[in-house]
Amino acid sequence: MKKNPKSAKKAPKKANNFFEDVYEVVKLVPRGRVTSYGAIARYLGTAMSARMVGWAMNASHTVHSIPAHRVVNSQGLLTGKVHFETPVAMQRALEKEGIKVVKDKVVDFAKCFWDPSKELG
Repeated sequence: MKKNPKSAKKAPKKANNFFEDVYEVVKLVPRGRVTSYGAIARYLGTAMSARMVGWAMNASHTVHSIPAHRVVNSQGLLTGKVHFETPVAMQRALEKEGIKVVKDKVVDFAKCFWDPSKELG
């Protein structure tokens, strides 16, 4: 994978495990930004696998080094919130990073959206 000159982050190396590939991408999402399940799937070359990205995120909530709260659905909805310790934990984590959430949806989603395909090349 090529590094995008606009990005300070390096593209992750491919692991032998899809979930690990997902986690490596999620770790690169900057504070104060969000990405989507589909954007991660497209970046990994598996555009039809957004649901599998969701499964990976569901399995990651016990690993604190993975900022799972930064992954939302394609409309900016906090669809993964039910997998956090409390129903409001995902929203609180995003708000700590300066992302406004109203009725379980990221406000100004397009402005906050981080696309790994564009940022990592």
